[in-house]
Amino acid sequence: MTAKHETEKLFEQGLGLRREVLGKEYVDGSLARADDFMMAFQHITTEWCWGYAWTRDGLDKKTRSMLNLAMLTALKSPNELKLHVRGALKNGVTVDEIKEILLHATVYSGIPAGLEAFKAAHSVLVEEGALKDKK
Repeated sequence: MTAKHETEKLFEQGLGLRREVLGKEYVDGSLARADDFMMAFQHITTEWCWGYAWTRDGLDKKTRSMLNLAMLTALKSPNELKLHVRGALKNGVTVDEIKEILLHATVYSGIPAGLEAFKAAHSVLVEEGALKDKK
């Protein structure tokens, strides 16, 4: 198989899994809004993250989602974390598991990173009906 065919295969595999975890509407919207400049990023994330890393046999989707939540907490990436909280719920991660992941990541990443992650996750969990907002 040529490098071009391998890249196309990774893109197609990644696209399917990316749609499954993040939602077809979100993924297809991202692709539709991408101009030539942003399409380079769409390709690399779909091929490498989703086509290569996420489709490997070594870890299941739930475990990969859990790892993403911890890493995105450490990276202080609340917008990306929101997206992956939704995906984690689809992959079977429970609200209690999300809370424990964020607590664990907070210990290693710091209180400011943890606070951002908790706020981001909480807003998604309320939106998804997994938590009731206490007002």
